[in-house]
Amino acid sequence: MAIAAEAPNEGGRDFIRDIVQADLDAKKHASVVTRFPPEPNGYLHIGHAKAICLNFGIAEEFGGRCHLRFDDTNPAKEEQEYIDAIERDVRWLGFDWGKHLYHASDYFDRLYEWAELLIKAGKAYVDDQSPEAMRVARGTLTEPGRNSPFRDRSVEENLDLFRRMKAGEFENGARVLRAKIDMTSGNINMRDPTLYRIVKAPHPRTGTTWSIYPSYDYAHGQSDAIEGITHSICTLEFEDHRPLYDWFLENLPVPSKPRQYEMARLNLTYTVLSKRVLNTLVRDGHVRDWDDPRMPTLAGLRRRGVPPAALRDFVRRIGVAKANSTVDAGMLDFSIRETLNKTALRRMAVLRPLKVVIENYQGPGEELDAVNHPDNPAAGSRKIPFGRELYIEQDDFMENPPKKFFRLSPGAEVRLRYAYFITCREAVKNDKGEVVELRCTYDPATRGGNAPDGRKVKATIHWVSAAASKPAEVRLYNPLFSKPDPKGGEGFTEDLNPNSLEVLSDARVEPALASGSNSPDPVQFERQGYFVLDPDSAADRPVFNRTVGLRDTYAKEVTRK
Repeated sequence: MAIAAEAPNEGGRDFIRDIVQADLDAKKHASVVTRFPPEPNGYLHIGHAKAICLNFGIAEEFGGRCHLRFDDTNPAKEEQEYIDAIERDVRWLGFDWGKHLYHASDYFDRLYEWAELLIKAGKAYVDDQSPEAMRVARGTLTEPGRNSPFRDRSVEENLDLFRRMKAGEFENGARVLRAKIDMTSGNINMRDPTLYRIVKAPHPRTGTTWSIYPSYDYAHGQSDAIEGITHSICTLEFEDHRPLYDWFLENLPVPSKPRQYEMARLNLTYTVLSKRVLNTLVRDGHVRDWDDPRMPTLAGLRRRGVPPAALRDFVRRIGVAKANSTVDAGMLDFSIRETLNKTALRRMAVLRPLKVVIENYQGPGEELDAVNHPDNPAAGSRKIPFGRELYIEQDDFMENPPKKFFRLSPGAEVRLRYAYFITCREAVKNDKGEVVELRCTYDPATRGGNAPDGRKVKATIHWVSAAASKPAEVRLYNPLFSKPDPKGGEGFTEDLNPNSLEVLSDARVEPALASGSNSPDPVQFERQGYFVLDPDSAADRPVFNRTVGLRDTYAKEVTRK
């Protein structure tokens, strides 16, 4: 099992790691083998990041290996696009499976042979009931199920029908192969579960070779056994499936017998991780695609500028628990800020420009020194152009300010970051009474931001040169859902946030942000937040996505409303 150099040890004590350590101490296993087993029917999301970090992390910590295995048993919903995206996302997160890439489809022949063994042992039968009839006969949590009228078919008839299913003789849904267990079991999963169903659809790897495909429950445990998985880690919704998982292992000639362990899944405020909902969001155009920066997919988080180190840090902080709970999305934002604060270079950008004319400034302009990172001298410095006309943020001026407003207002003096003290003398308005320009003066003696006479100002604001700055589009992303606990099923669109995206088309950025050599890594727009170049950028017009603000303000704003 290989792990990328930049991926740190994700260790920490939790009940899963305690189990692994105890098994090794007891010499139950010679080495640890885990797996990450995604279904290739969608893109990975942040919940998968937890599973990836846990499985690959445990393998690394205990000197074992972790497999990447695609549980590709439903070709009607699987696409090569998803397979490629999953491999890309796992690598981006910082992990590598080396030579241990597997697919459930690798084992289709063996799984079929084992299904015939169950039939011959009288432990499986072909059922002709319709899906609806089987659903009704399955019973409920309080009522036992009823045996199928086809449950007592002979071994010979079941084998004949099953082989004809494999040959493609019957249409989709006409028949299924079921395990013969116990229709009165208190665990619904044990009530004669489906082993094979007819799906006449091309498979991404096997083409049209097969007309029947194994169910997830049947293929999953046996794939673990074939690969010698020692610790099969899954989320709590599979706890009731464990008896079925074990039943198959006990009734088939598997080469090993893995043990399933369940952990709490990741639930995040303002977020829905249902794959069905995410598919619907993309299909119905609520988002641009799987990599829309509002999506909780790894592709979306990457496009928003979230570094993989921040996701690994987040997973480490939330830990591994036995009981489901919901994590505040602010914890994710905290990890993102903590990571980016250490690495992101500082730049200046004005998102909602207000023009400033410095009336007593003479000359063509000058260049001022600005540090690239205040805590990292090795990051060096850059030159930023300064001149008579500048842009500042509209929010940094108020004509009639309240008592504790210390930024620019008529008669007030402020510091321009890296530059000079300026004083507002006049606000110019348009025909609608809107302030469109400020007339100011500056003190030449304050170059660099300090006054020789020792006077102080209470505010420092950022700015860009009107002549030298470049136009840019800035996309401000907020949570996709407006409620901390959005609906995860029907009606989820009612909770979509109408203000999840604000596009600012007239932003201005300093030249270093618009140069062709600018790094694609996230940067900090001073006093604004962390931003990253979007692939939609053009040479003459960059597009920036907000990764995260400098402070967690969204939840507070929602609470106030």
